[in-house]
Amino acid sequence: MSGRSSNNPEVGYDVPAAVGMREGEIQTPCLVIDLDAFEHNLRKMGALCAGMGVKLRPHGKMHKSADIARRQGEMGGATGICCQKASEAEAFARGGITDILVTNQVRSPRMIDRLARLAGEVKLGLCVDDADNVAELSAAAVRHGSEISVLVEIDCGAGRCGVAPGAPAVELAKAIVAAPGLVFSGIQAYHGAAQHVRAFADRKARIEGAIALARETRDALVAAGIPCPTVTGAGTGSYMFEGSSGVYTELQCGSYAFMDADYGKDLDESGAPISEFRNAFFLLTSIMSTAKPGQAVCDAGLKVQSVDSGLPVIFGRDDVEYVGCSDEHGTIRDPGNVLKANDKLKLVPGHCDPTCNIHDWYVGVRGGTVECLWPVTARGKAY
Repeated sequence: MSGRSSNNPEVGYDVPAAVGMREGEIQTPCLVIDLDAFEHNLRKMGALCAGMGVKLRPHGKMHKSADIARRQGEMGGATGICCQKASEAEAFARGGITDILVTNQVRSPRMIDRLARLAGEVKLGLCVDDADNVAELSAAAVRHGSEISVLVEIDCGAGRCGVAPGAPAVELAKAIVAAPGLVFSGIQAYHGAAQHVRAFADRKARIEGAIALARETRDALVAAGIPCPTVTGAGTGSYMFEGSSGVYTELQCGSYAFMDADYGKDLDESGAPISEFRNAFFLLTSIMSTAKPGQAVCDAGLKVQSVDSGLPVIFGRDDVEYVGCSDEHGTIRDPGNVLKANDKLKLVPGHCDPTCNIHDWYVGVRGGTVECLWPVTARGKAY
């Protein structure tokens, strides 16, 4: 299924909906995309990036869908995608995506070999933070007669992966420049931990620190005679800072296309929730029990969503509240006893990325009618 894309899957496939079906007929729980809001988000981010003079390389790990990746290019001006794993990159390549950056360290010999082979078929990039990894990638590229674009990842504040900025990054870049089969393409400076700092000023301060480290490293590379064509990073919570910095050339935002409940808590400069992007991604659920007064139970529990960033929010309703979940059930506070069996609710998941990875299909809806079904191309591709 990973390489297949279809607006109307073949009869016999276990799918939650069919094209032309009314939204109320969709089988639940399943993922629904509001196509009007989704397309607004793609065009909005594309216009913002164009206005700042930076490229857009959305993170495909968010949605894991080749169909969505293609639309990010067609409607939003994206020049390629990011992903995190070898199998994910392979799935996107099978789905027709030809410019892929693996924004991660890959150290398994088998995975390196697979990616070196893939680099002969698509434009492929990787990030490194260790000289031994440079040698491993070079040997694999030479073996397959391919060319791999390599970026030095710097730790710009997240405290996760990445070599120290400045001189250590320059030394690593020199190793890449000297390695057969590799092309030094720039630096990755992504501060993931800053994306969900709620207050605008605090988030800006964190990212300004990352920008300063990226600038220092870029300037050190140029001073050493090493061109640095790409400085890539940024996310949905911070893109405006990196994009207008004059340092970053490429943004890696992902969640803007869908918007989850957690990103909805980030605030803009006025103190209001960020409003450039609309909720386009929902977990559609049905009420299955109203046996207890003041409570309803729906069919969306832990097995169909990630709650690492908190419980989902019920979209467009303030009279009912999702308050707890177990494996197969979601508990909803319903003080007015307004919900009935088979009523459907749209949940905005707390964290879209791991929620998408649980499902096989997206159901695209426009004006209350199913318009398309897209497979989650890279579902489960984590190796």
